[in-house]
Amino acid sequence: QVQLVESGGGLVQPGGSLKISCEVSGFSFSSNWMYWVRQAPGKGLEWVSTISPGGGTKYLLPSVKGRFTISRDNGRQKLFLEMNNLKSEDTAVYYCSTDRSGRDRGKGTLVTVSS
Repeated sequence: QVQLVESGGGLVQPGGSLKISCEVSGFSFSSNWMYWVRQAPGKGLEWVSTISPGGGTKYLLPSVKGRFTISRDNGRQKLFLEMNNLKSEDTAVYYCSTDRSGRDRGKGTLVTVSS
């Protein structure tokens, strides 16, 4: 049974940075594409980023390109999302997921961007 545990969220000022992590177990992590999705207050799930099994192919939501970076450590079965120049509209619960829709996701980590 797959387990996804996100961590690293918090309160950050606009323009600030944060790096969130996801620890994965019970799943063939190194063989699968992985995803970050988010859910802003009062809104639905939104895909944010995708990374290939080897980490060589990455996709990003246009509004976060140039600010967010997805990465992975297959040896430690961990997924990362580094977020720079954060904006208020990035405020959301961030989830790692084994699918683009976020159907199979963890409990999430809250990122709040506010002054």
